[in-house]
Amino acid sequence: METKVDEIDERIYRFSTFAPEIAAPAGFTFNQFLIDADEPLLFHCGPRALFPFVSKALAAIMPIERLRWISFGHVEADECGAMNLWLAAAPQAQVVHGQTACMVSLNDLADRPPRALANGELLDLGDRRVRYIDTPHVPHAWESGLIYEETTRTLFCGDLLTQIGQGPAVTKESVLESAITAENTFQATSLTPMTGPTIRMLAALEPRRLAVMHGSSYEGDCAALLSQLADFYEAALAAKRQTSP
Repeated sequence: METKVDEIDERIYRFSTFAPEIAAPAGFTFNQFLIDADEPLLFHCGPRALFPFVSKALAAIMPIERLRWISFGHVEADECGAMNLWLAAAPQAQVVHGQTACMVSLNDLADRPPRALANGELLDLGDRRVRYIDTPHVPHAWESGLIYEETTRTLFCGDLLTQIGQGPAVTKESVLESAITAENTFQATSLTPMTGPTIRMLAALEPRRLAVMHGSSYEGDCAALLSQLADFYEAALAAKRQTSP
């Protein structure tokens, strides 16, 4: 097993591990992201089994001990399974997430007390600024939330736009069709009246880049892509309502 490293923007690194046995024969990628700022932040911890590979990849960029912040989209093994392994390897690191995640899970699960952020609160990394955004139930889980790095206009969008297979680290080609294929395969997204509006709220940020947890990251007209994704989920919800008894 190998974790590949790509710099998708200045001092933003993507660590990607390919799992051919998941969604075979195409396979599936698990991606983590490092913002190498004055106070470095890791978004997604990966599952515990991947920690030796991802930590080795990160250590090639900087000493793990420099890591200051750890975050992720929601409480799930591939998002935070290795959380406490990272905390043990980086003594100054602290988990940071939304108030709901801290209240219902992380105050108990994390080996050190996490820092809770309010919706829209800024986290100053020194030479970078990260905004925390609540996205409850989008794509799933009550405590879901994402981060937006304002300097590079990179939205770390977690499970949104998940794709099957192993594409390039970053693409300028639309990933919408691939994301719809993955959604139809896994049916992982909660369809509620707030799914579309929440994604449109993210589109209104007008990010330049979407750092995707599973599959290729996207660089281009991210607002249009997210709006199209919202259209898809709103149509799916309307169709489900029509077929419900």
